[in-house]
Amino acid sequence: MFQGKKLICFDLDGTLIDSVGIWNQVDATLIQQLSNIEVDLNAIQQQRDLQLKIFRQSADPYLEYCAYLNELYGFDLGKEEVKTRRYAISRHFLDHVVELKPQAELLIQALKHQGMQLALTTTTSVYNIQRYQDNNQNINQKISFNDDFDSMLTRENVENIKPHPEMYLKALQHFDVQAEDCLIIEDSLIGVEAANNAGIDVVAIYDQYSTHEIEEIKAKADYFVEDFAALLSFIK
Repeated sequence: MFQGKKLICFDLDGTLIDSVGIWNQVDATLIQQLSNIEVDLNAIQQQRDLQLKIFRQSADPYLEYCAYLNELYGFDLGKEEVKTRRYAISRHFLDHVVELKPQAELLIQALKHQGMQLALTTTTSVYNIQRYQDNNQNINQKISFNDDFDSMLTRENVENIKPHPEMYLKALQHFDVQAEDCLIIEDSLIGVEAANNAGIDVVAIYDQYSTHEIEEIKAKADYFVEDFAALLSFIK
C-alpha cells in the first residue's frame, strides 16, 4: 500500500477527525432554531452531501447550501445570514467536541519517520482548521497541522470541490510528483471519486457516517480499512 509512495494526502473531516456527525448536529441545531423543525441527523447529512455535489462548481458551495436550507425550511433570511448563523453554532463544536480519530497521530508520525511527505487536502475552510489548532485540545495536543504536514490545501485553494480532482492535481503539482507516487486517504464516496478522477490510488477508511454508501466506496477505492490501527499494520 505505502511501498514506493512519496506523498500521502489526508482528507480531514471523517478521515483524520471525527467531525461528520458534528456537522449533522450543527445543521439540525440551525434548522431547529430558525424553523422549530426537528430533523433526522442521517437525513440532513444525505441532504448536505447531495446539495454540495450539485453546487460543487459554485464560487461558494456552502453559501448555496445555506440558501437551499433557507428555502426548504422557510427561514426567511438572506443566505449570507444563514451561513453566519451556521458558523456561529459550529464554534462550540469545533472548539470542544470534535476529536482526532484513534491512532491517527501515530500513523502521521510513522509516515514522517519513513521520510514520506504529508499533505492535508480538505475542502473545509482554513478558518475551521485554525480553530482546531488554536482552541481544540482534543486535537492540538496530539497533532499540529502546521508542523506535521508539509502542505495544506483547503477550500480557499481550489475553485472546484470534491469529487472534482482539482485538489489532488494541485497536490501533485505542488510536490512535483507523479500520480503513481501518491496515496490518498479518504472516508467518503465523493473523496474516493475525487481520487479516482485524479488517477491516484486511494485507501478508504471506515467512517460510521458513510455507511449508507459503503458498498460503492469499497468498489471504487483501491483499498479499504476499518481504522488507523489497520493502516499502521501496513507500515509495521
